[in-house]
Amino acid sequence: MAFFTGEYDCKLDAKGRLALPAKVKGALPEVSANELVLRRGFEPCLVLYPMLEYKKIINRVRSLSEFNEDYRRFQRSFFRGNVEMELDGSGRINIPKRMMDFANLEKEVVVVGLGNRVEIWNPEMYEENLINDVSEYSKLAEKYLAED
Repeated sequence: MAFFTGEYDCKLDAKGRLALPAKVKGALPEVSANELVLRRGFEPCLVLYPMLEYKKIINRVRSLSEFNEDYRRFQRSFFRGNVEMELDGSGRINIPKRMMDFANLEKEVVVVGLGNRVEIWNPEMYEENLINDVSEYSKLAEKYLAED
């Protein structure tokens, strides 16, 4: 099972290629180290999954009834523009232009490990989407992690 953690300041080259940090590459499962899926995030970022992790999620999304309008709309948006990709010989992924535009990615990016996935952010947007209030963070931890 993949486990990604940490924040890494990275750069995109002129062709939109991103060299994944060594710790991220090292956490890729051996069976799917070169099988990755890149998709738009729910926030203005991109999400990179190893294929094994992505398959767990798509099974849940595919199981939604096609006869429910909200489910169909969600599925359409979820699968929109997802790209299967492999690391090149230098350990890079090539981010499509449309996805770079969606996440407002330019030269500088932040790569963030989130357990089963990696997010790729514009640095300023990443800071805007963090919880910077310690009290708010503490309350959310209590709400979602405290045992009954």
